[in-house]
Amino acid sequence: MTRLKRTNSDDIDFINLVVLLDQDLKIRDGEDHIFYNQFNKIDKIKHVIVFYENDVAVGCGAFREKKSDTVEVKRMFVNPDYRKRGIAAAVLKELENWAAELNYTYTILETGKKQPEAISLYQKSGYTIIQNYPPYEEMDNSVCMKKTL
Repeated sequence: MTRLKRTNSDDIDFINLVVLLDQDLKIRDGEDHIFYNQFNKIDKIKHVIVFYENDVAVGCGAFREKKSDTVEVKRMFVNPDYRKRGIAAAVLKELENWAAELNYTYTILETGKKQPEAISLYQKSGYTIIQNYPPYEEMDNSVCMKKTL
């Protein structure tokens, strides 16, 4: 049985999944990890989704307000043992639904060129590549994307 839970960044299952995410990103990002890591703090995130399969937390995502009409999707992750099952797409869709319920018009996000599976997910979900926004405008590894809700 699967379920999605709306929560916040105090949720222990979210915190544990983010530890795994950061371990993965440290390898993928290499020397750039220190730069990116400073923008990935999870304290005070009010909008978090945790995906459960058989009561085990296996995926997550979050968003923060970037502008009055825009949220930034953050901290998307699925445990490697559970990938290719549509979990990330379900988390992303629930984040988008929640943002729309709160009257946001756009979602934006930043991902890395070394995360082709993430880029593919976002493009399949209707995101388009945009010019890198601050603080990523000088980062060659960054890919920024946007979607109208």
